Amino acid sequence: MPSTVVQVPAAGSRLRLAVLPPLALYVHLPWCVRKCPYCDFNSHEARGALPEDEYVDALIADLESTLPSVWGRRVHSIFFGGGTPSLFSARSIDRLLAAIRARLPLEPDAEITLEANPGTFESDKFRDFRAAGVNRLSIGIQSFNPKHLAALGRIHDEREAHRAVEIAHAHFENFNLDLMYALPEQTLAEANRDVEAALAARAPHLSFYHLTIEPNTVFFSRPPPLPDEDASAEIGDAVERRLVDAGYEHYETSAYAQPGRACRHNLNYWRFGDYLGIGAGAHAKISFADRIVREVRTRTPVEYMRRVEAGAQIVERRELGRSDLPFEFMMNALRLSEGFPVSMFAERTGLPIVAAERALAQAEARGLLERDHVRIRPTVLGRRYLNDLLGLFLPEDGKGKR
Repeated sequence: MPSTVVQVPAAGSRLRLAVLPPLALYVHLPWCVRKCPYCDFNSHEARGALPEDEYVDALIADLESTLPSVWGRRVHSIFFGGGTPSLFSARSIDRLLAAIRARLPLEPDAEITLEANPGTFESDKFRDFRAAGVNRLSIGIQSFNPKHLAALGRIHDEREAHRAVEIAHAHFENFNLDLMYALPEQTLAEANRDVEAALAARAPHLSFYHLTIEPNTVFFSRPPPLPDEDASAEIGDAVERRLVDAGYEHYETSAYAQPGRACRHNLNYWRFGDYLGIGAGAHAKISFADRIVREVRTRTPVEYMRRVEAGAQIVERRELGRSDLPFEFMMNALRLSEGFPVSMFAERTGLPIVAAERALAQAEARGLLERDHVRIRPTVLGRRYLNDLLGLFLPEDGKGKR
């Protein structure tokens, strides 16, 4: 059984946060019908009936145990992620939301998102999700092209993708479509057809992710034929131009939204807000007046449920050190096209902006960001070479030399 890891910064290095950031809640529902060959998320293929009641019991107990860390704080958004959360019944989602409301003060207009895959869509079920309090969907379309859906190992086809959009429109005013580009053997023309299909769906929010090959995936061990770097960049540029021309704001690296429809839950991540994370493998970031703590829950569902009973579901807890904070903050905030107000850095990290001055000056000199006394934002070049930009903020102590 892995032990909980506790790292405490040296004496005298405690932070001073004048105001705690907004708080969100992430709930991980880890099961899916079939693991996709590109997926490196903590998801597990469902074999037989899901242990819904037992897992919901564990989630509620997990939430109970973390309440002392957030007494008096209001939750601004909830996100049910996976896996495929839409495999769960509306009854279980309703029970979870009731338990959350009973234990945490929830903003009256809180954004409550449920991830769903087209192969699990039933109109009555999604009507019941809406009745339970879910007010936003995030639908894993990935592509409208049957060839690419097959290459990605998706369980749905083009017809089911369009049907999912119809059901979403019938029951929800707000929803997101997840799509990917630079797919195996994808041409620019094929990518453009996916964009046009997404626009025809009239979704308030679109996410277009560049397919990347991650370790510990089927694609990593058996790489598919992908567009080369130049072709991928051409596709990415074409996607951005078309969506912006259609009135979508490219507000984050992979996210596009109609005006006023940016994902509030994800914005909280990118602005270095706080979030509780409950469920197998869930992560959390919680700020206190004098420190910022990250937590990780155990990954496998069976082990998670067993360890929750013993109050031992957290397998890593570490306090962020001062040298970590500039990178931790910038890793999120510089994904936003608008960047961040200069004052937000001190507000969210407890450090003065001069703590990041060396890296900021280097990034500015290389044309990767621009700044004035009010705001710091990535340039077009910085957004394209985001990893290079973020690398400038890595700590230079013994753990992380540039």
